Amino acid sequence: MHISAWQKSTYSPDGSNCVYVAATPTGTVHLRESDDPDVILTTTRNPLLSLIRSLKEDSQRR
Repeated sequence: MHISAWQKSTYSPDGSNCVYVAATPTGTVHLRESDDPDVILTTTRNPLLSLIRSLKEDSQRR
């Protein structure tokens, strides 16, 4: 799988532990972490948005 449009998440710090995101025209979203760039998670927009919302809600409760 060749993905050329990886973008670093704006929430990732400089250096290590960066999350990269790439989207395709078909709506597939790919995620990878800088420490292990060969492992790529693949999802679509709606499940990813649900995960992000859930994580934000959880962090606000703490």
